[in-house]
Amino acid sequence: MRIDDFEKPTQTNVLCSNWRKWKQPIIWFQGTTDAVAAQFFLKNIHPRMRKAAYALFGKPENLQSRPNVFGELMRVIISPSEDIKEAVNWALDEGSDPHIALHMRMLMNRSPRAENAALNCIKKALLRNPNNVSRPRVVLLSDTPYLVKDITPKLREFAEVLHFDYKLFKGNISSGKLHGLHELEFRMKDWGPAPRWVAFVDFFLASRAKHAVVSGAYKRVGTTYAQLIAALAAAYQLGENYTTSNFSFFSSFQSNLLSAGLRNQIGWGHVWNRFAGPLSCRNQPNQCALTPLLPPAWWDGPLQSPISRDSRRLEAYGVKLNAFGTVDENRLESFCKSRKDIVKTIPISQKCNGLSCT
Repeated sequence: MRIDDFEKPTQTNVLCSNWRKWKQPIIWFQGTTDAVAAQFFLKNIHPRMRKAAYALFGKPENLQSRPNVFGELMRVIISPSEDIKEAVNWALDEGSDPHIALHMRMLMNRSPRAENAALNCIKKALLRNPNNVSRPRVVLLSDTPYLVKDITPKLREFAEVLHFDYKLFKGNISSGKLHGLHELEFRMKDWGPAPRWVAFVDFFLASRAKHAVVSGAYKRVGTTYAQLIAALAAAYQLGENYTTSNFSFFSSFQSNLLSAGLRNQIGWGHVWNRFAGPLSCRNQPNQCALTPLLPPAWWDGPLQSPISRDSRRLEAYGVKLNAFGTVDENRLESFCKSRKDIVKTIPISQKCNGLSCT
């Protein structure tokens, strides 16, 4: 887990004996995907590495203080194409940016409990808005057409609803060759019948939300797609004035997801699976959970509670959690020191003539 010889240069054999010998550190990061990658730095044995990681990822014990790393990166390096921008402006109908974005990943399921929980979460998000908006604009995203039809009338009771209907859009991208992708049935249950380019329109449309992003679902709440939307939207709103940013990201859970303490929120990169074990809250009617823009990595802070299967996976990395969900640092230290250094030698055959090698 901790890279003990990060600061120890590894001598590299030179190809020709009359070349000047030199040393170059070679670092191999294996298995550094999802949240595991951050832990190679947050739990590093070297203090300077940990200090740099805290500056980048924030202190583990305060999730809401974690910086919006991915949002700021996306704000700088990505932007919609002209065709996507045309579709976003068409969906806005020459109006102002939406106040709230609602993303519902329903997997073709029609769950009234999920709808009602999301509606309550939107109303809670509006209460946190310091600006009194009489009729907020809410942009709706979902992989389930039925959900859009069912929830829109309920939203219209207190909000103006925006939704990108690709079937009505007559812009350049709608007539392009990408439009034929909607005829494919591959993963339709997971992503819905819309062509793939619609996901880009929805992404940049929802990232225009000024106040909050609400994530709801039939099974897993707070998906990566919703996380990235919220991160980019928050980065847009932050701008140059850090003190006045009032952006929030909410996860909307219905009662059946809370009956067993979020045990279905699985996946190592998922935002809520760190709290799905014995310490999770159970049997609540609903939950509108304030969610960090930079999701916690594994074994990041107090009250973490992975399910038993993932606890066993953590122990393979030397991570043992106590009854309150905190890491046994002494055990992790001894685990790291017990690991043997592995040096891989790769022979390279070269013919050298003077300073020239072929």
